[in-house]
Amino acid sequence: MPSLKEYSTHDLVNELEGREGVSTEYAEPHQDKKLSVNGPAKILVIID
Repeated sequence: MPSLKEYSTHDLVNELEGREGVSTEYAEPHQDKKLSVNGPAKILVIID
């Protein structure tokens, strides 16, 4: 089984987006966005 380090961030994010319990929010270029979360939650900011 390949190590996760061998996968690009883009590929990992695409895989996670399709999983149960994962929601995705997008911010378009130059758009400020505020998020509100009722945890427990882990928030990843991925600039791709």
